[in-house]
Amino acid sequence: MAEAARGLAKRWFGTAEISALEISLTNDLREISAVAEKIDEFCAARDVPPAVAYAVNLSLDELLTNTINYGCDDGAKHRIDIAVRVDGGAMIVEITDDARPFDPSEAARPDTDMPVEDRPIGGLGIHFVREMMDGFRYCRSGEHNVVTLTKNIEAGDAEDAGTAT
Repeated sequence: MAEAARGLAKRWFGTAEISALEISLTNDLREISAVAEKIDEFCAARDVPPAVAYAVNLSLDELLTNTINYGCDDGAKHRIDIAVRVDGGAMIVEITDDARPFDPSEAARPDTDMPVEDRPIGGLGIHFVREMMDGFRYCRSGEHNVVTLTKNIEAGDAEDAGTAT
């Protein structure tokens, strides 16, 4: 069946590979590992360097964990949608959720020069996302938070792949 779908995609789009992936999950932390597996498969099928897949997965893990733990803390079931695409030389990831409004791009930057024992708890995860991604944007669309991450896919990423794990 997958082979037939690829053949149909090739006839419709002129290529055997559609460079997009859509994932939906609920506010359950246990679902994050399945997201990582799908991202890894998507990247491997498109020859996206492992370092890019690693950076995207680590960023998604951080943002999804924060959304579930802090944005969806009302006890209700929430939906989180992730759209991933390769566009030219970049991987674009859009996360849409119905959690309470929160703009992670406005989170205070941690003082990384301060000794760890003196730092307030929190803020490092979003800092890591900012550092790993080439683009990090937030908007509120109706009742939804929308975070867009961009990671450039460069030849050097393949060389750095061994240091990412």
